[in-house]
Amino acid sequence: MRPFGTVTIFARAPMIGAVKRRLAADIGEMEAWRFHRETTRTLVRRLDADVRWRTRLAVTPDHRSRKSWRFPPGVEQIPQGPGDLGRRMTRVLARDRPLPSIIVGSDIPDIEPVHIARAFAALSRHDAVFGPAPDGGYWLVGVRDIRLLPGLFRGVRWSSASALADTLANIDGRRRVASIDTLADIDDGAALANWRGRSV
Repeated sequence: MRPFGTVTIFARAPMIGAVKRRLAADIGEMEAWRFHRETTRTLVRRLDADVRWRTRLAVTPDHRSRKSWRFPPGVEQIPQGPGDLGRRMTRVLARDRPLPSIIVGSDIPDIEPVHIARAFAALSRHDAVFGPAPDGGYWLVGVRDIRLLPGLFRGVRWSSASALADTLANIDGRRRVASIDTLADIDDGAALANWRGRSV
């Protein structure tokens, strides 16, 4: 079966004190590290189990890209490379032409294969797809061909309520854009408690 395309999970290397700092301020560095490590592992295994797409992990910092995680054979690990988040995502999205390419964050524990399938289905009819987050950002971005979307991430105010709006403003009005499910990332103790309450 030919894959729909590639799903790349963006993650920080699991180093205590260097991951989920806002969450760590609420629950402690060790617990934040455990959450980050286990959520990323679970997400990689969950998505890699689906043969409809290829799953890959993109890690920062670069020198930790091949030392950080132990996953099933076949899960490629690559460095995110230099630059801000927009430059790093553009570089990864450009790797997969001519097949569609999707990026998701590693701190959204509610991502399921059905969400990824919806995103790829949207890309069969649209040039870009986004998975909005309640805070004004987005947990998923996918493109059919990044060359059709020059400057997609130019001037985006990352980690702000304007991130999605800034990105959409960079898209030529002739391009077709889709939106799928809204999912929340876990950035602080309140978000973690809310997610755990829903997961019981």
